[in-house]
Amino acid sequence: MITVSAGASGVVRRALPFFVAALVCVVAGGLLAAATAYVTTQKTAWATAYLVLVGGIAQAGLGAALSGLAQRPSVRLAWVVFVLFNAGNVGVLTGQLTGLVAMTLVGGAVLVAALVVVIVATRRGVPAHPVLVWGFRVLVVVLAVSIPTGLLLALFGR
Repeated sequence: MITVSAGASGVVRRALPFFVAALVCVVAGGLLAAATAYVTTQKTAWATAYLVLVGGIAQAGLGAALSGLAQRPSVRLAWVVFVLFNAGNVGVLTGQLTGLVAMTLVGGAVLVAALVVVIVATRRGVPAHPVLVWGFRVLVVVLAVSIPTGLLLALFGR
């Protein structure tokens, strides 16, 4: 019984920062959408979607996977991914909203680095959940393909 509760608290310690940040991003996206409802621009519509989908949903998925699917997840590794993912998001958002393409590119590269760390951490996923491990890998591949695609659109779509 002690092992179960200790393991559960470890999962919560690793996932909680991701879930809190994801919630903040979803709320921020909703507030941005509400604040700009009558004067929406392409940039504010994009920022709203980015906050909700990448900062919110994808981040919650990464936190859950890192906490529950990695065979030997550590709190330190979770914080490394958390910092990389959120720094990358700040770079992409700031770069896109200010028109600084170099910042967008650096932010995208940091996001890819965070995804690589997560893939390495979950490469030997928990054997009891092989379907979840593969489903998570599909999510990461979709993110990993969409980041360079978005960066190319940022470079050439102006």
